[in-house]
Amino acid sequence: MKHIFFVEDDLSLINGLSFAIKKQGYEVDIVRTVLEAHKLWQDGKYDLVILDVSLPDGNGYDLCREIRKTSKVPILFLTAADEEMDIIMGLDIGGDDYVTKPFKLAVLLSRINALFRRSENFSQQNTELCSNGIKVELLKSGVYKDGIPIDLTANEYKLLCLFMENPDIVLSPEQILSKLWDCDEKYIDGNTLTVYIRRLRTKIEDMPSTPNKIVTVRRMGYKWNTMD
Repeated sequence: MKHIFFVEDDLSLINGLSFAIKKQGYEVDIVRTVLEAHKLWQDGKYDLVILDVSLPDGNGYDLCREIRKTSKVPILFLTAADEEMDIIMGLDIGGDDYVTKPFKLAVLLSRINALFRRSENFSQQNTELCSNGIKVELLKSGVYKDGIPIDLTANEYKLLCLFMENPDIVLSPEQILSKLWDCDEKYIDGNTLTVYIRRLRTKIEDMPSTPNKIVTVRRMGYKWNTMD
């Protein structure tokens, strides 16, 4: 049985949503504050985290950062914070999806199921990716360039893995966005993707201004260009 860690302080939402999640066959642990979350959280015990942003004693962004220090568990933000920068930050610090309130229950449950499927597919992959002097240790989430560790954000890490898992295959922006994020495309669009790719290039390319690992294929998208 999948086990969900639900951090939310709105009692009316807690009661209705926890009932609906349990009807799907999932187990749910509920906390209403950051303090309670720190006390109850156990890495490895939970299969999914649902986080509100505004909490009585803190915020879900900081809690997400803490979880990401030790865990790659899927994290879904469920919040009324619907500004573009709120959503971008939530994804950039390690969120896997971002749903704004008010929401349709069926859509939310679909997002939860999709995150579980994506997580299961990820766990069945090889434990290591190596190409072009870049090595990714999937179980540890470690990334190395020519043997030297490099620090990536959660989204940069997911982008790199996607490219390396599809060598020499042109991926359109739409394909990349659909595989990495389920958010409303008006927030996560091609321009945002361009920013993420530029950031990633500055960390893995020898000459970011003339990249030869992540190359742009004009009018089509991007591809991981294998050289070894």
